[in-house]
Amino acid sequence: MYAHTIRQTTINKMDMLHIEKIWLTDDAIWIRTADGREAAERFVDYPRLARATADERARYLADGAGIHWPELDEDLCYEGFFAPKTHSPLYDFFMAHPELDASAVARRMKMPQSLLAQYL
Repeated sequence: MYAHTIRQTTINKMDMLHIEKIWLTDDAIWIRTADGREAAERFVDYPRLARATADERARYLADGAGIHWPELDEDLCYEGFFAPKTHSPLYDFFMAHPELDASAVARRMKMPQSLLAQYL
């Protein structure tokens, strides 16, 4: 019963968003609510979506709760599009400078790439 109550509350919050439109750009998926709010989730923040082709990303399913890519086993809930995003300053730096390759920077610093990735 407790889980049902939580689930119902979550569904009601998402239903209140009333998603009117979903569209893809080269680097993100966007949603627009009936009240005109727009938000995006960047593919780079989701490894499966970042590695996917444009065709694979285009094959999503949408329902009242969110967006699902069956082939990629990835899900995004609508509520998450509007949640505050917090990233490390280092992450923000690399996002602001796409010409820098984090892997190349790690190699140049003689640092394991996996270690640098933990800070991003």
